Amino acid sequence: MKMRNDNRYRSFFVFLGTGFYSGYCPVAPGTAGTVVGIGFFWCFSQFPHLLYLITVLAFIFLSARIAEGAEEIFQKKDSPLIVIDEIAGFLVTMALIPWSWFNVGAGFFLFRFFDIIKPFPIRSIDKKLPGGWGIVLDDVAAGIYANIILQGLLHWI
Repeated sequence: MKMRNDNRYRSFFVFLGTGFYSGYCPVAPGTAGTVVGIGFFWCFSQFPHLLYLITVLAFIFLSARIAEGAEEIFQKKDSPLIVIDEIAGFLVTMALIPWSWFNVGAGFFLFRFFDIIKPFPIRSIDKKLPGGWGIVLDDVAAGIYANIILQGLLHWI
């Protein structure tokens, strides 16, 4: 993808790709991006389950496009400034989970754990897929792992 030289176009990709600039946090930008994801989850958690799933799927597709554009602007593969993928991953973590501060906290820590350690096959997703899809789908996979654990945890509590 060739980025247009229009500053408004570039600003759009930077603003969204960095999770409303949370990716510029000097310490743990991925964690800061996940915090932004809590706000999205709060809004989306009001949706019926099917609408939530459709919205998150659309968000994943949009995130891949935004991440690819931001990566081209930053001229660095999977720049730590790009955190829209953490937002998408957190939304996957919280799929079909009711809103509560306990659930959000547990989902937050589980997602960050899987996103950081990247168990098989998460690490290979980022390396094998180019561009925005590589950036986003490893976080989606971490979100799936976290969601499965969270669903089990909530079932047994």
